[in-house]
Amino acid sequence: MRSLPIRILSVAAAGMCALSLTSCAGAPTTSPSSGGTEGKSVSYGMMPSQGPNWLGPFNPADKMITANSSLHQLLWVPLFQYDGASGTMEWDKAGSVASDYSFSSDGLTVTITLGSYNWADGQPVTTRDVEFDYNLIKYNTDQWGSYSQGLFPDNVTNFNVVDDTHLTITFDKVYNPDWIVANQLTYLVPLPQHVMDITSVGGAVGDNDRTASGAQAVYNFLQDQGKDISSYSTNPLWQAVDGPYTVQSWTTDGAITIVANTKYTGTDTPAITTVNFKPYTSDDAEMNDVRAKALDYGYITAAQMASQSQFTDLGYQIVPWAGWGVTYAPYNFANPTTGPIFSQLYVRQGLQLAIDQPTMVDKIFYNTATPDYGPVPQGIPSSFLSDVQKNNPYPYDMTKAAASFTDNGWTKGSDGILACTNPGTGSGQCGDGIAAGTKMNLDIYTENADVTTNEWSYIKSQWQQIGVNLTIDSTTSQNVLTRAQECKTSNGATCTWDMVFFGTAGSWYFSPYPTGDHLWAENVKWNCGQYVDQQAFDLIAATLTSTDTSAGQAYSAYLAQQLPVLWMPMPAYQISVITSGLNVGTQDPGTSFMPQRWSWAS
Repeated sequence: MRSLPIRILSVAAAGMCALSLTSCAGAPTTSPSSGGTEGKSVSYGMMPSQGPNWLGPFNPADKMITANSSLHQLLWVPLFQYDGASGTMEWDKAGSVASDYSFSSDGLTVTITLGSYNWADGQPVTTRDVEFDYNLIKYNTDQWGSYSQGLFPDNVTNFNVVDDTHLTITFDKVYNPDWIVANQLTYLVPLPQHVMDITSVGGAVGDNDRTASGAQAVYNFLQDQGKDISSYSTNPLWQAVDGPYTVQSWTTDGAITIVANTKYTGTDTPAITTVNFKPYTSDDAEMNDVRAKALDYGYITAAQMASQSQFTDLGYQIVPWAGWGVTYAPYNFANPTTGPIFSQLYVRQGLQLAIDQPTMVDKIFYNTATPDYGPVPQGIPSSFLSDVQKNNPYPYDMTKAAASFTDNGWTKGSDGILACTNPGTGSGQCGDGIAAGTKMNLDIYTENADVTTNEWSYIKSQWQQIGVNLTIDSTTSQNVLTRAQECKTSNGATCTWDMVFFGTAGSWYFSPYPTGDHLWAENVKWNCGQYVDQQAFDLIAATLTSTDTSAGQAYSAYLAQQLPVLWMPMPAYQISVITSGLNVGTQDPGTSFMPQRWSWAS
């Protein structure tokens, strides 16, 4: 499952290489700096607050970071795995349990064939394991973080196990088959039903998942077990894996060691037998370890690009990790005070016009980010991207930004802050729900990171020039995620934030088919700003059924113009530094983490 392809994560999900997705192949063939046991181990440095923090097979909404999903797929092989290592997002057969699929002539039913995999205890992976996962999702959509009403699993009318290696899934109507496989079937991850179908520690395994009450009890049990980090390396539930790795140790401070699964039966056999994930409380601490050659594979911040030689002289390659995602700050349309302000398109246009993305890319990110002007990943070429988004409908223009407000009933006061002086809904007036005297005082709730601070300090200074006062409140990425969901979980009782930003490394990493069904469609969990626009809903729905690329382009163009969020530069997923002799191939823009495909030079 590709969970938020948020690198709030996370994800775990732009385009900072040459966007042919620059490969790390061809690294110098000197001996590795820390190859561990016979050069078979790798030490990997993790960003603060971005390392894996959950091992249960279903990520709660507040654990949907890319790092969790990337680690899960190393333990439990997805039914369908996609990656962009080839330069386009495509099916990765070696990383998938499915070996083949075909659609019926009427387009309603897909038949799936499983490949040959065994669980670590020797039991075969069968369609019963796929059914088990499906049932847990089907009966727990209120808890499943990837749920979008009307889509998977709501759009499944029949799930049928044919035999141990074949199953059919029938949908309620004909959809775009690429979207079905890439964005719907990728949610299915076979889980060991013969181990996990229990409702208590030591409980008997049964067919609990085949009833709503039983599936809910199993799901709740698994989620409860997932809260105990201290047992991640010992709990039998998490040892029942079919992937190339298993967890050897996991400390409460986030230090994780995974080792090759000696019982693995797939074709993606690891050359690297041990990966040591090292957590850091600050970027400086991690970069000090890079300078000390204590990491084989780490990262540097954008600011360090101004003095790259300190790392390249040590034998590191610097390889920005391109990301299949977008970056944005949601507006809170549900805020009773500022929601009416954000509902005015001219306000959103004025704020966007005052964002100088090219300068931010150059001065803050040292050209390891790309401008992002809409809802489709922009740093990596694709047929989904419209010319409207590509060419930026709101290029930086402070004069036009100021006029957006002054032409619509706002006047700067003696304090330099805009106030509504012409309330009403007519031409040249502030708009519906905006009272006379309302001031343009906004707040942003952001992740506490150096780059984020630099971004928002710069934006604050720009907005101040046009009369918009911005208060910046920084906290952990986890707190930002929790705050972002308040409007969904509290029925508006604590829905008081104006804007949130969780995108230092990208806000949302997409599944291979980059539509907005999880972000700006009706009644979805991650429409955290409560954006409502029927035309947007209709355009998103069209991307799910049409096989014509113009559907995706129409969606791209409309959302780029309508500004449901504030579009921001899309950074590299991370700016990787990779030691001489370690070949990691192309870093997947979909954020899949594939150490089984790394190798040390001999």
